[in-house]
Amino acid sequence: MFRITKEFHFSASHQLKSLPSDHQCNRLHGHNYIVEVELSGEELNEHGFVRDYHELAPLKRYIDDHFDHRHLNDVLGHDRVTAECLAKHFYDWCKDRLPETSAVRVSETTKTWAEYRP
Repeated sequence: MFRITKEFHFSASHQLKSLPSDHQCNRLHGHNYIVEVELSGEELNEHGFVRDYHELAPLKRYIDDHFDHRHLNDVLGHDRVTAECLAKHFYDWCKDRLPETSAVRVSETTKTWAEYRP
């Protein structure tokens, strides 16, 4: 199995309102997010790629246009905007456009990652 990954970055705010009011994540706060998309394939295409990295440019545009410097609760329309939720959201978006998508990881801090991998 061949696997490739590409990383994308954005900054945004969110608020986890379902947590107790004294929990730090209940307060409005933000992160510098990292989104890592993994594509897999058992075979390489005629150019020797799983997929050309250039073909991931629409994801960068989607992130820049809809997520960067936004309030994620508004973007996704709910108050459970966790790294896990974002990983699933980006996985679904990518899988619809790039069938080789095998996983998406999202980081809110340098020490934490959430991954969605069916």
